[in-house]
Amino acid sequence: MDWQGQKLAEQLMQIMLLAFAVIAFSTGYLMASFQMMILTYAGGVVLTTLVTVPNWPFFNRHPLKWLDPCEIEKHPKPQPSTNVTPKKKPNKK
Repeated sequence: MDWQGQKLAEQLMQIMLLAFAVIAFSTGYLMASFQMMILTYAGGVVLTTLVTVPNWPFFNRHPLKWLDPCEIEKHPKPQPSTNVTPKKKPNKK
């Protein structure tokens, strides 16, 4: 899953859980049944999980472009400089 896919999955999860919470509360209130409210919300959580957790193809629309191994050798990893001295705090007396 790419970065935009992760963002989309997170947004879908939040929207779907909020929508199912409202639907479940309304259903439970109208039917005067706490059990129906819990079952409706549990079904919504299961459906949300099935939509957002698997790595569906629509979450991979912007794949990352990795460098080829030969490109990595052309651009070596930068080394930290050795001439940096740490700053010392002045002692207060």
